[in-house]
Amino acid sequence: MGVALAACVALLLAGSAAAAAPPSAAGPAPHRAGLKPVDQNALERAVRAAAEQMLVPGAMVLVRTPEGTYRAAAGTTELGAQLPPTADTHFRIASNTKTMTAALITLLAQDGGLSFGDPVSAYVDGVPNGANITIADLLKMRSGLYGYTNAPELATAMDADLGRVWTPQEMLDIAFKRPPNFAPNTGYEYSNTNYALLGLVAEKVGGKPLAEQFQQRLLGPLGLRQTSLPAATDDKIPAPYSHGYMYGGTAYALVDEPYPAEMQAAARAGTLKPIDYTNQNPSYATAAGGAVSTADDLAVWISSLVTGKVFDAAFRRQWLDSLQAEDPAHPDGQKYGYGISYQRFAPNAAMYYHGGELPGFNSFMGHDPDNGVTIVIWTNLPVAPDGRTTANALLPTVLDQVYGLSLAPAPTPTS
Repeated sequence: MGVALAACVALLLAGSAAAAAPPSAAGPAPHRAGLKPVDQNALERAVRAAAEQMLVPGAMVLVRTPEGTYRAAAGTTELGAQLPPTADTHFRIASNTKTMTAALITLLAQDGGLSFGDPVSAYVDGVPNGANITIADLLKMRSGLYGYTNAPELATAMDADLGRVWTPQEMLDIAFKRPPNFAPNTGYEYSNTNYALLGLVAEKVGGKPLAEQFQQRLLGPLGLRQTSLPAATDDKIPAPYSHGYMYGGTAYALVDEPYPAEMQAAARAGTLKPIDYTNQNPSYATAAGGAVSTADDLAVWISSLVTGKVFDAAFRRQWLDSLQAEDPAHPDGQKYGYGISYQRFAPNAAMYYHGGELPGFNSFMGHDPDNGVTIVIWTNLPVAPDGRTTANALLPTVLDQVYGLSLAPAPTPTS
C-alpha cells in the first residue's frame, strides 16, 4: 500500500494544540544550521489548515528537535465531541508495526537463531518459490509474492463482518491463490504477505507468540508502556484513544481504490458522512500492521531504532546496510531495507521512516540522525476525499516548518 505525498494547503481549521515542551533547566540546545527554528504557532496553523482541507476529523503532530518538543493537534478524536488529540492518545499504527517485526527478526538473527540468507521454506511450508525466497527478501519486500491486502475478496469479507477474527494462514491462503508477481530478488513490491510470513518465522524461531516477544525484546526494554500488539480476538483500543473514520468501504484504504467524483462531492457537501471503523478487527494485519501505540511512544521507538539502542553494533550495521533502492533507475530515491525506508530529500534533510494505513487511521514516523529530528504524525481519516493519504500529505507541511524547504519530490512513506 505505497502512497504518494501531496503539498500543503492553506485553510485554517478550528481545533486545539498543546504548547511546546519547555526547555530544560540548562536552557535550549544550540540551534543547528540545517534546521529552521520551529514556530509553535505557525506549526499549529499549518497542521489545522491541512487537516481542515482534507476533512480530517482529528490529527496529531509531534516534532522533536535539539531545541525542544513541539505538538500540534487539530480537531477531535470522536465526531460529535470536543476531544482534542494528544501525544498520549492511542491509535492503530498499521504498517509501522513492520519496523517492530523486522527488528525482532534482526534480534533473532543476532541471537544466532536464524540467518538473513535462510530460505523461508525452512520455517514455513507451502510458500511459492519458498526455497528461493530468503528472510532478507521478505524483509526488503523483494519476494515477489502477491500482497493479500490487494485481493478484493478480503475487503468485501471485512466489510461484511467488521469483527471477524483472521489468522495469518488465512491471509497466506489468499495470497498463494495468485501466482507470484516476479522471481525472488528481481524487483521491489510492497506486500503485506512478506510480513505475515515473518511473523510466523519469528514465532517459530523465538518459541513464543509475537506479542510476547515484542513486549520482552522491544517494548519493555525501551519503556514503551503504551504500545502493544493486541490479541487476534481483541478489537478494542486502550483508553484514551481516537476513533478511526473512513469514507466508503475497506477497499479505499487497502487497495488505493480512488473515490468516484460523486462520493468526493458528497463528502465535501457534508451529505456523505465517514464510517466509524474504530473496532474493525485488525487481526488480518498482525505482524504486518496490527500494533497500537501513541505519538510519544512512536517517537521514542523510531529514534531508538535508528540511533542504535535496539541492536548490537554489528547487526545495527547490517540493518543500515540493508537499504536498497526501490527503483534501480533512481538509485538516490527512496530506499527500503529491513522494515525501514530512507531518503535524502534535500541537502540538509534525510530521514529513516515508515508509514502506516488501515481503515480508520494513517500515520508516519521518522528520525533524522544528522540533525536530531524526530517526527510523528497521525490522523483518524486515512484517505481524504481527493484520494490523498492524510498523514503522509501532512508531512511536507511539517518538514517545511522544521527545515524551511519545499519538497519536490516529497518522500513516499510505505504504509
